[in-house]
Amino acid sequence: MVKIRNVKMEDLSELVVIEQLCFTKEEAATKKAFEKRIQVIPESFFVAEEEGEIIGLVNGPVIEKAYITDDLFSDLKANPASGGHQSILGLAVSPHFQKRGVASALLLQIEKEAKAKGRETITLTCKADLIRFYENHGYLNKGVSTSEHGGVIWYNMIKNLQ
Repeated sequence: MVKIRNVKMEDLSELVVIEQLCFTKEEAATKKAFEKRIQVIPESFFVAEEEGEIIGLVNGPVIEKAYITDDLFSDLKANPASGGHQSILGLAVSPHFQKRGVASALLLQIEKEAKAKGRETITLTCKADLIRFYENHGYLNKGVSTSEHGGVIWYNMIKNLQ
């Protein structure tokens, strides 16, 4: 059974492994970036666990604008108590556990939390091959992002919560 919970600093090494399995070196969050996210935004950083093993993660800060900008990957601020836009900087599931609804469960958890705190939207960027996955979860494709993260083309995806 998959359990979803808030991140803890002890999860760090497992998170780095999953991130590296799911993203290229240029795209993956670094150990240092994860450390900072765990310290600064633990309330919007969730992990999926099965039998004590971490199998997936979702995280991102709450931001003022509706779209993700590249500075978010390095410059992180604490989440406001309410309002704003919940961003998702990373959603990753260990390859062995993909296609089992883990990513969907993680998305639902961050959405539930965002709704409870009165966030306006959930915003993320994804590559072309994942647009349909997010559309199936109620996100709207808002076209190509200005992000140049990892040197690839990203699409802005937004889900209204209000």
